[in-house]
Amino acid sequence: MQQVAERYDNIAPIPFEADAPFLKVIGELPRELNGTLYRNGPNPQFESPGAHWFVGDGMLHAFHLENGRAGYRNRWVRTPKWLAEHDAGRALFGGFGRKLPDAPANLTDGGVANTNIIFHAGKLLALEEAHLPTEIEPGTLATRGYHNYQGRVAGNFTAHPKVDPVTGELVFFGYNAAGPLTPALSYGSIDVTGKATRFERFEAPYASMVHDFIVTENHVLFPILPITGSMERAMSGRPPYAWEPDKGAYVGVMKRSGTAKDIVWFRAEACYVFHVMNAWEDGDRIVADVMQFEEAPLFPHPDGRPTDPEKSRARHCRWTFDLSGNTDRFQQTYLDDLTGEFPRIDDRRAGMKSRHGWYACANPKLPMFGALSGVVHVDGNGRRAGHYLLPAGDTISEPVFVERSKDATEGDGWLLAVVWRARENRSDLAVFNATDVEAGPVALVQLGHRVPDGFHGNWVGAA
Repeated sequence: MQQVAERYDNIAPIPFEADAPFLKVIGELPRELNGTLYRNGPNPQFESPGAHWFVGDGMLHAFHLENGRAGYRNRWVRTPKWLAEHDAGRALFGGFGRKLPDAPANLTDGGVANTNIIFHAGKLLALEEAHLPTEIEPGTLATRGYHNYQGRVAGNFTAHPKVDPVTGELVFFGYNAAGPLTPALSYGSIDVTGKATRFERFEAPYASMVHDFIVTENHVLFPILPITGSMERAMSGRPPYAWEPDKGAYVGVMKRSGTAKDIVWFRAEACYVFHVMNAWEDGDRIVADVMQFEEAPLFPHPDGRPTDPEKSRARHCRWTFDLSGNTDRFQQTYLDDLTGEFPRIDDRRAGMKSRHGWYACANPKLPMFGALSGVVHVDGNGRRAGHYLLPAGDTISEPVFVERSKDATEGDGWLLAVVWRARENRSDLAVFNATDVEAGPVALVQLGHRVPDGFHGNWVGAA
């Protein structure tokens, strides 16, 4: 049980912002790695009664690598919520934007911006799925405020937009688009110059928590999976979001050149997916690789009963859609039995057939089964091409791929992941050869403190 307790030590927030311009490097950092790895995750400024770790204030962690040297900086994202609580010196909000009883009446929720951070059209944007993007100043990590694309985008904006590697277009969606716990979704696109070129709304089969979506060269797919939202439940003190498998799984398929009126809905057995690895078109078929749960984790049944822990683990799964009109069912085929999450690819192949993928995995031999403690490299068919496990007790973040050069072949580069060293209670930035993860890290950048468990990040190369 001691290992389980250690595991959760890394969820607790760190109470400080720091600058460490020169960090110790074990091994040798590749000289081609010049740029910054930005990571985002929850780091509550104040403890709030009943608030889930997921809804803590966003903290950005930036590892800057240049000519074999490494530095680090972290900053809270100064959302309106963060600023109001900072001025008050205490928590004012509980979970999911709920104001605490003693909070000022005129206070409005300002979000947490704690899930992802991307760079597009010259702007660094901190993202979560219930508000607009928050612009961040590269380098300093100063918060510049909400970015609404010249007033052309409104409402919720996904933490998982997709960049088309061919056109440079950013494709995005938002759920709860007609208000909290509603079945409306929004959909839009931003061109390579940062101009909003499309924004529209449509109705889904039911109100669902839609964390990620699927984009291919010519199609967009919207998964409506049964973590359902209910205002009636929320108003009666029951879970606003709950697992309702009887609703079944829906995926709406829309042509990128079409409109929401043209969406075709496919059905399948109930499941949940937080994250998509990649998807592509194959003749009359769309193939999507996802990390699929049989039952949703973290969220209970509507009556408060927990879901089955044995079924609440994600595994690499392939979805197949037949667009020829022969069926409205999509196929779900597990490719591995290993528990894993946070899938990534070489983003230059996003929306196209890819030959390499990576994800963080659990070690089934440890009693802390479920904690992410290794990295898996898979080929284009989902077969394991490499597998690396950390020492017992250590955990790992999402592995981010960085290509060796702009014209390097797919998969030629490195994986960057933040590792928590349980015994020392601090973190390393681990650098792996992306196609030889089994050899272990080629370099470790050592921090004097820990980086709490977080969500997503991205590499921004030096200009």
